[in-house]
Amino acid sequence: MEPQTTVVLGRDGMRRTLVRIAHEIVEKNPEGAVALVGIHRRGAYLARRVHALTSELLDAPVPLGSVDIAFYRDDLRTHPEFPVVHATELDFSVDARTIVIVDDVLYTGRTVRAAIDVVFDYGRPAKIQLAALVDRGHRELPIRPDYVGKNIPTSQDQRVNVRVEEVDGVDEVTIGPGGRGMVRRIEAA
Repeated sequence: MEPQTTVVLGRDGMRRTLVRIAHEIVEKNPEGAVALVGIHRRGAYLARRVHALTSELLDAPVPLGSVDIAFYRDDLRTHPEFPVVHATELDFSVDARTIVIVDDVLYTGRTVRAAIDVVFDYGRPAKIQLAALVDRGHRELPIRPDYVGKNIPTSQDQRVNVRVEEVDGVDEVTIGPGGRGMVRRIEAA
């Protein structure tokens, strides 16, 4: 029998989840001194979507940036292959501002720790919050999200994949083994 992959969020589910996260960000930050920073690669695309929603809700533009954590990873020395590097774009002051880091999947917390390090290299924010589309558990660092789209309990040998239209041609979140298998839909797309 082939391993099975399950779609846990389709296009509409992702849209509703991001709308909810945007509302929560605005409610938790009524003063409006907030900026969104996506973690490359898919977190940056999700941050763009949340940015459009929060800007609309606040009736004001919300600063948007993205960070590349390639050279901030704590496993850089143990994986000597060349990392894929994207540009970090923080074209606004992070000082005295609430920075909401946006990531696709929160797992061990190490990616978020690296993103926090990047942000602090650009200044001293008033506070940093975390928005994750998916929280799959298995934290190795004391990091927790302020905004969670979906909690998905997983085992260590499962893989959560977030696919976004801009990169993958489809919006969906799947869970399954590391390889490709049959896809079973549990939510209408």
